[in-house]
Amino acid sequence: MADKNPDPPTRVLRDVNARGVRMRVLEAGSGPALLLVHGFLVSHRSFDDIIDTLAMRFHVIAPDLPGFGESEKPSPTRYPYGIEAFAESMADLIAAFGVGRASVVGHAMGAAVALTLAAEHPELVTRLVVEDALCYPFPLSFRARLPLMPVLGGAIFKQLYGRGTFRAYFRDEFFRSGAALPTERIDQHYDFFNGPSARESAYAVLRSILDTRPIVARITRITTPTLVVWGRDDRIFPAASALRLARELPSAKLAILDAAHAPHEERPREFAELALQFLEGKR
Repeated sequence: MADKNPDPPTRVLRDVNARGVRMRVLEAGSGPALLLVHGFLVSHRSFDDIIDTLAMRFHVIAPDLPGFGESEKPSPTRYPYGIEAFAESMADLIAAFGVGRASVVGHAMGAAVALTLAAEHPELVTRLVVEDALCYPFPLSFRARLPLMPVLGGAIFKQLYGRGTFRAYFRDEFFRSGAALPTERIDQHYDFFNGPSARESAYAVLRSILDTRPIVARITRITTPTLVVWGRDDRIFPAASALRLARELPSAKLAILDAAHAPHEERPREFAELALQFLEGKR
């Protein structure tokens, strides 16, 4: 009789060089390759709640993007932080693992990376799941505008953002009001962020992602089958963007979940089931 509760796949952390940058990568499971691309200010640990479920059916590859998590954080003079550079690093990563092609799940900024990868390297991408994607111009809250102030903005971001401010950002903008916060995970994100090179890298990324026109220009070129997933109450990228993205992508399906900016963290079981059904061609 089959075990109804099999042990979760073993997770292995390894370092892989891509575009001349050392990236920390989590690998788990076997089967078709599935690349997970995280968003801004976090790491592959953002996907902790869904990795085991996905790895039961896929060979999961979940990197920390350059500048984030436990990956190398080179100076912006050495690595051109931005969506295009991240997409090329993901292309290198797929080659480094020798998997040929991969399906890609991307969240927020990571979804912009996934869309860019599919537009520039369609031969590498089997299917796409883009969640609360950075893709269209978006309103900035007062807290988000502070780091962009002339002269003082950089100093505020690089020197004054403490643990309390970091937690407040996730509490007030990332998750729904009243949602159970993964405080330990948020604190781990902060620990990775709280160093001079990490803050310098994150600031370079922040400034680079404000102009979404290159992402918008690539959308209609994407022919990869795509599932657009969005949190109904996303306060960072409004859900109206989900409708537009699903309409403009030539081959897309849409799912709206009762969540805010991170459905895969607020509703991990529902998100994983949706993703698996689509990735396996059942939706």
